[in-house]
Amino acid sequence: MTRLVAFLRGINVGSHVVKKERLEEAFTSLGFRGVMAYKQSGNVIFEADETDIDEIRTIIETRLRKALGYEVPTFIRAIPELKALVERYSRPVSEGTSLLVTLLPVQASKFKLSLPSTIPKSTAEIYSFSGSEFFSLTHGGREEGLPNPSWNRG
Repeated sequence: MTRLVAFLRGINVGSHVVKKERLEEAFTSLGFRGVMAYKQSGNVIFEADETDIDEIRTIIETRLRKALGYEVPTFIRAIPELKALVERYSRPVSEGTSLLVTLLPVQASKFKLSLPSTIPKSTAEIYSFSGSEFFSLTHGGREEGLPNPSWNRG
């Protein structure tokens, strides 16, 4: 059994309000075990027998589209993968600075980017990328972590 985290886009944003209990019910109805939604964030931790991440993502997106009436793009990462990302790419930050990990739907290697790179109209800085994750430091003010919002559309 694999322990996974589903990061659901567009949950509790604008008119797409979904209680965590409803998300947990949707995941449980798919046969996942140990389901726990983190607050109202759209992040769901669960266990699955299936090991094909793309298949799991498709099943979840299909179920949520039926249950909620709109598309819910989903990123899935295994717990060990997330731990390895934190260990490998995190770095100490100063007061008022936050580490931000941005998950992308495509491999970051498809983007041409010199590092470090300051995000336009921001003081945030991308300092690394690997696979489909960008790692940046933000300096307060609710700065976004993507250098170009269109990247997020994949």
